[in-house]
Amino acid sequence: MAELSSVDVEILIRKAGAERVSEEACEKLAEILEERATVILERARRFAIYVGRKRKITKQDIELAVD
Repeated sequence: MAELSSVDVEILIRKAGAERVSEEACEKLAEILEERATVILERARRFAIYVGRKRKITKQDIELAVD
């Protein structure tokens, strides 16, 4: 089950230009976004640990993880 709100995901889809959005589309996009975010955050966590931080992920860690 997705952690992201269907409403928030629907807003993102509508911002992309869709006039109508199915619930299934919202659920699928939420699932994909969460999977990709998890990968990014795992990489960011490794960067944080590498520089000696065990509990805090910073903006820079996330930026490095995405690049």
